[in-house]
Formats: sequence, structure tokens, C-alpha cells
Amino acid sequence: MRSSNPVFSRRGFSRDNGYAGFNAAPQAGGPAVGTQGNPYAQQGGNPYAQNPYAQQDLQYGAPPQAPVSAGRMTMDDVVLRSAMTLGTVVVGAVLAWALLPVSSTSYGLAIGSALVAFVLAMVQSFKRKATPALIIGYAAFEGVFLGVLSEMYNSQWSGAPFQAVLGTMAVTGATLLVYKAGWIRVTARYARIGMTIAIAFVVVLAVNLLLVAFGVAPDGGLRSNGPLGAIVGILAILIGAFFLTLDFKQIEDGIAYGAPKDEAWLAAFGLTLTLVWIYVEMLRLVAIFSGDD
Repeated sequence: MRSSNPVFSRRGFSRDNGYAGFNAAPQAGGPAVGTQGNPYAQQGGNPYAQNPYAQQDLQYGAPPQAPVSAGRMTMDDVVLRSAMTLGTVVVGAVLAWALLPVSSTSYGLAIGSALVAFVLAMVQSFKRKATPALIIGYAAFEGVFLGVLSEMYNSQWSGAPFQAVLGTMAVTGATLLVYKAGWIRVTARYARIGMTIAIAFVVVLAVNLLLVAFGVAPDGGLRSNGPLGAIVGILAILIGAFFLTLDFKQIEDGIAYGAPKDEAWLAAFGLTLTLVWIYVEMLRLVAIFSGDD
């Protein structure tokens, strides 16, 4: 089963090219130690194969340690690429907010930017390797969309974007805390159940969107500004937090199993997708709780 994020598919750390994690549920929730949990163990590209000490670690069940190599992904690589990608989103959003006044023209540009960002994200999702230009391009266009969207919300609910940013940071921090504390165990069963719920949720929202478009649910249906809309928004944020736990696990496994350095771009891409999802849902939720000001 492919993992995480609203697009529900993302290439990287795949078993096809000998790297752990982003594609396969067993890597999202499989054993973290031993040959059974290590995709290299039965691959020709196992970096531990020529390392008797690493093999000994696997034999005795110790957590595998990636060989020290400039070509292997580290947490610093993930942090740097994530900062670059998220920074591009922020810069795009700030420029769009500053240069594009709220108008029908800016709305059209925002929709166009969202469509371009979606296409770039889908292209990257189906590629076997990370393409930094695609990822940065996605981040730039996504930033333009978020900038116009945030300005629109701010014009009606003053301070909503700032509150949404704080809410996104709170959800991310809390999710990381419970993950690192071991309160959530990302197992294969956890991933399957969560992905089933997430896919069903998106399908229901797609049907709701069609009903709204054809006038069957003129008040927004599940996306109304009432209590039902708030419940749906909270569920969407919880699904975003679920995606974050998969991202954290897959990054952790990728580093432990010695994924190549370039895969840090995929980690950054996945985290950006998830954080954008949470921010947009948080923005809607803040607006609902702020009422019709």
C-alpha cells in the first residue's frame, strides 16, 4: 500500500530501487530491526552486505545503522530540504498576498496556481526519483494559491491565517511529541486502517463537492460553516496528523536503512503536502469558529 498525504501516492524509498519506506506499508509499520524489517536484507543493493559489523547487528536484533557515507540521507538533509521547500511556499504566499489584491482576477490566478501545483505534485508522485525542480515548482505555485486564499480569509475573518499557522504548528508539534514518546506505534495495521479512512474521507468530500456544484447542497453540505462543517474539519486535521506519523516513520526508516541523500527531497515533498493539507483545513476551521463577522 502506498502511503501518506492527500495525493495518496508518492514515489521514493521504494523496494524497486532498494530503499526503504515511502511506498510500502510494511516499511511504514513493519519491523524496525532485523532482516525482516530491512528492505536491503533481500535486495542486491544492501549496503550492509559487505559490512560484517552491520550484519552482526542485524543478527542480534540491534537497530541497523546506516554506513557512514556522504551519499546517504541524514536528518540534516531532511531538515535542509524541508526548509527550502516550505520556505518557497512561504515566499510565494507572502508575494501573492502583497501583490495580488482580493479580486476575481486574483481568485482565477489562485485556482490556476492550485491546478499547476496539483499537476506537478502528481508528476512527482509517479516518478521513481526525486526531481528538485518539480518539488520547488510545486511549492512555489502552492504558495501563490495559499497566499491568495489566506488573504481572502483574512479579509473576512481578521487574523484567521495567523491562527491557522499557529494551529498547524501545534498539531505538528503534538504529533511529533506523541510519535517520539511512543504513544503512537506506526504499524502495518495502523497504516492500513488510517489509509482506508483517509481514502473514504476524500471520496465522500469529492461526492459532496459534486452535490454542491450541481446545487443539491447549496449551503456547502459537509463543508458548511455550521457544526457539521466543524466536525468534518476536525476529522480532516486528524487525518493530516495521521499522515504526519507516516511521514515521521518513513523518514526515520529511510535514515536507518541508508536511503540515498537525494531521497531527502521526497521527505521534504511529503511533509510539505501534509502541512499544506493541515493548514488549509485549519484555516477553514478557524473561520467556522470565528462566525460570520
